[in-house]
Amino acid sequence: MTVPDAVAAAWGWRDAAIAPLAGGLINVTYAVARAGAPVAVVQRLHRIFAPEVNLDLEAVTAHLAARGLATPRLVRTLAGAAWVVHEGATWRALTWVDGVSHARVPSLDVAEAGGELVGKFHRAVADLRHDYAFARAGVHDTAAHLAALRAELDGAAVRELPELPELDEAGDVGRAILAAAAGLPALSQGPRRHCHGDLKLSNLMFAAPDHRAGPARGVCLVDLDTLGLGTMAFELGDAMRSWCNPRGEDVAAIAFDTAIFDAAMRGFLAVAGDLVSEAERRAIVAGLETVCVELAARFAVDAFRDSYFGWDPARFPTRRAHNLVRARGQLALGLAVREARDEALGIVLRTR
Repeated sequence: MTVPDAVAAAWGWRDAAIAPLAGGLINVTYAVARAGAPVAVVQRLHRIFAPEVNLDLEAVTAHLAARGLATPRLVRTLAGAAWVVHEGATWRALTWVDGVSHARVPSLDVAEAGGELVGKFHRAVADLRHDYAFARAGVHDTAAHLAALRAELDGAAVRELPELPELDEAGDVGRAILAAAAGLPALSQGPRRHCHGDLKLSNLMFAAPDHRAGPARGVCLVDLDTLGLGTMAFELGDAMRSWCNPRGEDVAAIAFDTAIFDAAMRGFLAVAGDLVSEAERRAIVAGLETVCVELAARFAVDAFRDSYFGWDPARFPTRRAHNLVRARGQLALGLAVREARDEALGIVLRTR
């Protein structure tokens, strides 16, 4: 797929070089370049996002910029519109921010720098006053995601599916996920805060490596469609789910790296530790374990429904096969976090 001419024209980019950017699971993203240099990105938003999400992005990033943080900013069209709808799809443009992203944590100083960047974001939005025009429903409604999986296993939506070996495997994985969910710790509800909402490592931009420039440095957060009110349990729990599994989401064999967890928490709490209560610190660990099992359930559901998550056809024969690997990996990660629960609690309570 390419950017339609009518969309490019809305921003005056008919003569610009527009090329796809890889890596996103939800939105489709392109880089816009002039004279060989990138100047913006243009994105086709997934249908789960209402167009009004762009108004939230515009307001929050204006607040971040006013607090001195680097951030992508919404680029309005030549006609002043915040987005363009073309053939039923919503398109928007953002300013380009130089930097590099990582699919996995390459070093402990990157983990610490990432934690510092997230801490700067939370310190900057601590005084934000904004009513969101768009909010995703049930994003971390763990009970609802588990209920959806239970419904698939009970056969409510399976009977009309073809007989495939992948569906038998999805049943086995799904039952293991529900068994693990029964052992999840109690998750206290902390204060609602402005959150990024999807702090996987690839949504953080870092300064390009330069051995002369010293340690790693975070630049900005990207993929800002998930901004909204949330809790530190899921904000940091989901971040650590991504960062502390150095093998990535696309393998079934995983590990929970407590050294990465320690470095990231040290960076975050050094910047924003006074904003976070002891109860919230404890909830980060419970949230980490919970979100692993929750995401495992979501991947397992999509192994049945075959409709939501993006997948890599170069590595997997079907979307179902890819999501089965993801589901197994997230389940294994949740169980690994469970084994390291006491150590992780010691880290968040010690790093003060």
